[in-house]
Amino acid sequence: MGDEVMVVTTHEGVPQEFYGAKLVGSRSFPCPWYNKVPLSLALSPRIISEVSNFKPDIIHASSPGIMVFGALLIAKLLCVPIVMSYHTHVPIYIPRYTFSWLVKPMWMVIQFLHRAADLTLVPSVAIGRELEAARVTAANKIRIWNKGVDSESFHPRFRSHEMRLRLSNGEPEKPLIIHVGRLGVEKSLDLCKKIMDRLPEVRIAFIGDGPYRQELEDMFTGMPVVFTGMLQGEELSQAYASGDVFLMPSESETLGLVVLESMSSGVPVVAARAGGIPDIIPEEQQGKTGFLFNPGDVEDCLSKLIPLLYNQEMRESMGKAAREEMEKYDWRAATCKIRNEQYNAAIWFWKKKRAQVLGPIEWLWSRIFPSPDVKYG
Repeated sequence: MGDEVMVVTTHEGVPQEFYGAKLVGSRSFPCPWYNKVPLSLALSPRIISEVSNFKPDIIHASSPGIMVFGALLIAKLLCVPIVMSYHTHVPIYIPRYTFSWLVKPMWMVIQFLHRAADLTLVPSVAIGRELEAARVTAANKIRIWNKGVDSESFHPRFRSHEMRLRLSNGEPEKPLIIHVGRLGVEKSLDLCKKIMDRLPEVRIAFIGDGPYRQELEDMFTGMPVVFTGMLQGEELSQAYASGDVFLMPSESETLGLVVLESMSSGVPVVAARAGGIPDIIPEEQQGKTGFLFNPGDVEDCLSKLIPLLYNQEMRESMGKAAREEMEKYDWRAATCKIRNEQYNAAIWFWKKKRAQVLGPIEWLWSRIFPSPDVKYG
């Protein structure tokens, strides 16, 4: 018998099932500073009842929003181990969207949550070290969540002349940079403007949406830039595969899933040396599967971008090497590791903590109310 999975999501009106997993939608409201992100505590009697009836062996809170509090409370109510994954580096976003004095309280909230969890999964060594330095939780309770990419959905075969026409605004012969992701101020996308000022013959396409889109559109007024909004399914696969170079200027990227998807599509990546990206393109693979540049350094970025944009042979060779590297990042292998190793580790930590708490109580109870001696024969 296979594993049973239930997913509680912040979106209402979801189908009852998705790839065999039971889906439960929760009422949500928009984040005050980031309207594109729905928030939900997922603590309605209906959700608690659904989770309780499902009888989970473990709960995995994968939400950077307030749902993590609901997941923690349900786990404690049901006496079930809980794993939390940390893949949105919230303290970095706070000064850009709210008030910098909130950074310290946010670290305190992160500490509270992850100390209450049985295991914390992080997307990169760098983020793990940062959480360790901030004493968010015990070092042995921080584990790397192996990255996975759908190498069938993101594949060079999706390259499309029609999509390239669309992304290049009708000039498919011009060098084309693509960026896929949420359009937020924290993504350092103003660096793309500095690049475009230096390379007027280059075209750039932004695939995605977010609160910074209008400012970006204003910033690029009169320039050969295309904003597609959100793309999904085959359109998204085509968009990745139809560019020449994927540019990732973000300094706060913890997971870098879009970098994996671009490389899987056979498109070389030029990315800021920050967050989880150096785990994907380590130093020994510089110039083979992709390039890293010093965050915010326009000259360094241009020195990596220009050879790729104007040397087709180099671009194709690097794109092919990137694709071959990504074929190792299979979703199945990543899922097996999390299920067989990391979930089991969380259950072990939970049992150990439970024994430490309940052991003295049980000992005291046995002294106050000793079991009567039973004599046989």
